Amino acid sequence: MTKTTMERQGAGSPENRPVMNRALWIVQWLLAVLFLFAGGMKLALPIEAMTRQMPLPGLFLRFIGVCEMLGAIGLLLPGLLRIRRSLTPLAAGGLVVIMIGATVVMLLIGGVAAALMPLVVGLLAAFVVYGRRAWTRKGNFIRGVDLAA
Repeated sequence: MTKTTMERQGAGSPENRPVMNRALWIVQWLLAVLFLFAGGMKLALPIEAMTRQMPLPGLFLRFIGVCEMLGAIGLLLPGLLRIRRSLTPLAAGGLVVIMIGATVVMLLIGGVAAALMPLVVGLLAAFVVYGRRAWTRKGNFIRGVDLAA
């Protein structure tokens, strides 16, 4: 099969590569659990306790917690329900941005060793963005409206 024929038949998509699809689902579930926990803690802990550990404004940490929880939901629900699956790589991309910020903050306050965890989590989220890129077909977004759904 030529590359063009494979692309037309969708042979490059993770759905046609079962090992890759399973790996992506495992990473998505692990990231979702991690971000649900981290976001939930940012929403449940008192602001004073959070700001003692992290030199950031309390309301900003709450906002990050909400974004993490929404990102976790976005990693799973669109694919599970098969509704607007193009939101999954977007959610993973948003989590990559959060993890870039977390890596920078941890480098500044905790050093290289502390920054490794958010760096690895960000790389895993980037893996989901890359692996699920087939779910966002080119040209489906026109002024923020998802036409694929």
